[in-house]
Amino acid sequence: MYARKASELVKEFASSEPGQLSTFNNDLFAQVLEECEGHLLHLQPLMRKIQEHENKLKDKRRSEDEVEISEDERRKSEAEKVILQTALKSDQFGALVHHLSLVRNKRCLMAYIYNRAEVIRSLGWMVDSVLPAEIEEKLSSTEKEYFKNHVATLQSYMSELDLHLTVDMVPPKDPYIKVRVLDDIGEVALSDQVANLARHAIMFLRRTDAEQYITQGQMEELTG
Repeated sequence: MYARKASELVKEFASSEPGQLSTFNNDLFAQVLEECEGHLLHLQPLMRKIQEHENKLKDKRRSEDEVEISEDERRKSEAEKVILQTALKSDQFGALVHHLSLVRNKRCLMAYIYNRAEVIRSLGWMVDSVLPAEIEEKLSSTEKEYFKNHVATLQSYMSELDLHLTVDMVPPKDPYIKVRVLDDIGEVALSDQVANLARHAIMFLRRTDAEQYITQGQMEELTG
């Protein structure tokens, strides 16, 4: 209650290694949304009661100003106003608590979604268009769609520029690198050759050709 579960979502993300994602917590996320609905159900009748109390106080003040009343009636009216004002303040404080809880829940949910989206967006620059299975299974269906759309936009932009932006930002000393093939990829058309990327094969490939296979875990670069 009162945004504790929402704060758990934020703490869960914060506890992950930078740039890493834990599995999307659908259960806790749904519990926070359910709590928000509960706060809203409490808030709506409180707002109506606040309006009713304010209207009754206005009517009493107007009645006192328009009609001459006795001292006993005035004391009785003052006592009724004190009761109304007490009830008004009680409902106002209750409404404030539910409103602030809704706002805190909203901020925590947005922080959870936004920060995960930041990591997902960065993956678009590292794994080309295909997410490794161990990462994809951690995403919600909405996050998978977000990654798909982001990568499509990025690739469209690079195609329009005829420039591959996801390769090394620092120019390599040699355009070719030595790699070992970890999966049986098969025969593929590279930028300068058609190669059979058989498992355990060791070969020299253009860095731009090998990059996508390295990021997907299908190749490893051999150094030294």
